[in-house]
Amino acid sequence: MTSLLPLTMYSTVWCGYCQRLKAQMTREGIEFVEVDIEHDDAAAAIVEDVNHGNQTVPTLQFPDGSFATNPSIKQVKEHLGLG
Repeated sequence: MTSLLPLTMYSTVWCGYCQRLKAQMTREGIEFVEVDIEHDDAAAAIVEDVNHGNQTVPTLQFPDGSFATNPSIKQVKEHLGLG
């Protein structure tokens, strides 16, 4: 079965954890869509819903629809079946 959802990273431009995870995923060849929650109210609402009212980033939404907040690259790879 092919996934219809991309791996989505909800982030902000000033978030150091976001920059680090983005660089690690890029280095590992993991494709993702980045959404800046400061410029997308709907995305900010998704992040708040997942994180109990907090705009905690990075928040990833995996192709299976599940979420992870500030995951390690190891956790990302494991969830995607890459490691």
